[in-house]
Amino acid sequence: MKKRDLIRFEQFDIALQRYSAERYPLAGIADDKTRAVFVHQLIDSLHRTEYPRVLSTRTMSVRRTDPMDDEYFDPVRGAVYYSSLGNHDEACWLIFLFVTFGKGRRTGWRLIQNVYGRLGEEVRWDWAAASETPELMANWIVEHAHELWPKGTPRPFGAHRQHEQIAPSGRTVETYVRWIGDAGHRVKFEASAAANNGDPRRTFDALYREMAVVHRYGRLAKFDYLAMLGKLSLALVEPGSTYMAGATGPVTGARLFFAADARADLSADFLDTNLAELDTVLGVGMQALEDALCNWQKSPRKFKPFRG
Repeated sequence: MKKRDLIRFEQFDIALQRYSAERYPLAGIADDKTRAVFVHQLIDSLHRTEYPRVLSTRTMSVRRTDPMDDEYFDPVRGAVYYSSLGNHDEACWLIFLFVTFGKGRRTGWRLIQNVYGRLGEEVRWDWAAASETPELMANWIVEHAHELWPKGTPRPFGAHRQHEQIAPSGRTVETYVRWIGDAGHRVKFEASAAANNGDPRRTFDALYREMAVVHRYGRLAKFDYLAMLGKLSLALVEPGSTYMAGATGPVTGARLFFAADARADLSADFLDTNLAELDTVLGVGMQALEDALCNWQKSPRKFKPFRG
């Protein structure tokens, strides 16, 4: 463990013990071993949630945006590249595709590359093309579903959308484009920020609720998409809640964390409120807390790093 993480480990361990003694008993991490495993997961989660901010400070190659470049294509780095040029729409679009299709454990970025690059055609399904005719892109995805995921090949979706199918994602794309609207991402997000007095948490919540219109975009997809926009400074948003309603792994983890019982009768509202209070002490952000709880509950007494 690096020196910075060793310092964090000690700080978090002390903070959790103090919180448990003075505010609310954290029964699930009462012993040293389970608390140490949770802290390890929290630090591991922080590495992932902080990394996009690190990337946003770097200079990216245009090759990161080329879906035909198997070696260099990367949708997040590509978004950083477009953002640096002031192409806000294309940056946000790549983040949407990144969250929608993810990175397959065995297939990497293949699915995003094939969708964004139209299976090797000369033109891309970039924001200009998708926003002009979203129904055509939706139909294209449906028509090419078998080529995008050939029968007998590994599942191409990333871990957070591992149960998805190709064809319905056409409707996902179409409803997303229509939700953003003709004026584009910047106008959409700035209008929401203005309506919420520039409060990043209120704006996140408003956009999160609006995204209910995006087909098959559930709790985690909406949360991940908006959180990534915030970390890359593409929108003035920050999650002020873990949005436990509708969650599975994080709810199990939070119940285990607070009550030492994965089936404890603790509501999503209770969990959200208490985790928000806990973060006033830890200061790690709601995404890191949600992610850590989800991964910790899988192995509370032995640290197993998340690998997608």
